[in-house]
Amino acid sequence: MADEFIPDPDPTELAHSIIESLLDHTAVVSDLIALMAQALDQDTTKALTLTPQWQAYLESRRQMERTREDVEKFAAMMKKDAGD
Repeated sequence: MADEFIPDPDPTELAHSIIESLLDHTAVVSDLIALMAQALDQDTTKALTLTPQWQAYLESRRQMERTREDVEKFAAMMKKDAGD
């Protein structure tokens, strides 16, 4: 199998794969942060959620969801263009 030819990926497919991996990683990290926040007592959690860092985290999370939708639209457009 060492002699098996593996073609270079299409640049569009590669870009989509990279972006998808980054989005997946962000979702995993986000879930970990939520899990860690659950381990805190109520007073600490309340104090944490009132910080500018927490608000920035929440806005970033919302933005990543919009980005995921944009990536899916982009991938669909690229597949359509490739089929034309």
